[in-house]
Amino acid sequence: MKLNVKRTFLVGFAFLLISMFWQVYDGTMSIILVTHFGLNQFWSGVVLALDNVLALIFLPLFGAWSDKTSTKMGKRKPYILIGTIVAAVVFIALGFIDRYQLASLHALNISDVIQQTTGDSLYYFTVNGVVQQFEYNGVMMTYSAVREIVSSGRAGFIFTNVTQPNWYYLASFISILFIVLLAMCSYRTPAVSLMPDVTIKPHRSKANAIINAMGTIGGAISLGLIAFIGTMKPTNYATFSYLPLFLVTSALMLVMLVIFMLLVKEVKWTEEMRRESIELGIETAETESVEKGTKGEKMTPEVRRSFLFILASVILWFFSYNAASSKITLYSTEVLGIANYSFPLMIGFVSALIAYYPVGIVSTKLGRRNTIMGGIVILIIGFLLGFVAGIAFFPDWLIFAAMVFVGVGWASINVNSYPMVVEMSHGPNIGVYTGYYYSASMFAQILTPIISGLIMDAVGMRWSLFPYSIFFAIAAFVTMIFVKHGEPKKVDIDKVTVKTE
Repeated sequence: MKLNVKRTFLVGFAFLLISMFWQVYDGTMSIILVTHFGLNQFWSGVVLALDNVLALIFLPLFGAWSDKTSTKMGKRKPYILIGTIVAAVVFIALGFIDRYQLASLHALNISDVIQQTTGDSLYYFTVNGVVQQFEYNGVMMTYSAVREIVSSGRAGFIFTNVTQPNWYYLASFISILFIVLLAMCSYRTPAVSLMPDVTIKPHRSKANAIINAMGTIGGAISLGLIAFIGTMKPTNYATFSYLPLFLVTSALMLVMLVIFMLLVKEVKWTEEMRRESIELGIETAETESVEKGTKGEKMTPEVRRSFLFILASVILWFFSYNAASSKITLYSTEVLGIANYSFPLMIGFVSALIAYYPVGIVSTKLGRRNTIMGGIVILIIGFLLGFVAGIAFFPDWLIFAAMVFVGVGWASINVNSYPMVVEMSHGPNIGVYTGYYYSASMFAQILTPIISGLIMDAVGMRWSLFPYSIFFAIAAFVTMIFVKHGEPKKVDIDKVTVKTE
């Protein structure tokens, strides 16, 4: 099968709507939990890890179930249809709970900090005109650190005086969040598995670049919504109702779902891919390949070793990247004092979007493994710049430059890592191996918000966030050295070309 760019683009609508949701979730949930409900970094990290706990359990299950599903619309589309509808509808309910919590919060009329005494490390804010005072361990603090410390004290005050008396709001919020996240889990693996279902192996890096570009577009749409609706304003982010944002996001998810369901012909395209693979000898080579053993059922020891090392690499670079990405909105506002807190994220998305397809082409020349390792180096450079931005005199341009490197580095990793994993699979089990891939990533995303949150509570976000990410990125580079399999089988280049129409 020739790589059909239009077809891959249409398949990518499923990933686009998934990314729309997760960008809104990542861009708002930590702020809601800290500034609306008053959770500290540790407990907000625990709640943020809920989606990853569910994913670790259910992504492999839904992947395996979809492998065995057979309907007239295909084996992946039923999960995408039902999961999206449930998630979009229930997501709106979160906005209503947040609005009820805000009504109680607004009644206190909490103002900004009005005084600071660095000699005693005392910082103040007012509630209904009454000065509130709290102490930060008697440590001498500079003015640049006041914002982060005041935010922590304000959150503690809100939790004690608003959230605890109205505990049912937080309980309802987390319960509804559980339903939303479970619905999202139900179709993520089937949606991602659809790309290799309809794409022959030599083109999966390029196809995955298009899929990731679609996901980046979805994330950019969500960031645009955040900016347009007004949550990016520094005077609003702590007291703004997110219900309008959740409503619009859910509506757009349903629109993208309609486009996907009408235009994607899963059964037809999957059969065409299988037929073309047989004609090119890929299916025969696949069953006889060393990468699956002589019977096409089990990996050889060498391939299993590479498989385990790439899963270890996935865990490590998600430890690195997710810690930074899940806290970058708070880092931008509380540490850097950037007014438009979504702007660094937007720069990262645009950089990744521009890089995706060129990275797919580069990987066909240099190999997937080498491209990933180069991407890790670029990612480390970005994190170094992000750390310097936190202690620099003019941080804005440094964090923007950092996000360019982070976007390009993450694109280089993302485009090639999943194809390397499914390269070691065989056709009937693509969903299972997709589940393995996402289980590894979610395992990291369960732990990294909690661990990084504990460290940030102890030493501060400014000094710990990016060094934490750098450490795990270096570890991922080391484990990738031992990955020796996952490159596509060479086929006749004259028979496999890019088709744009």
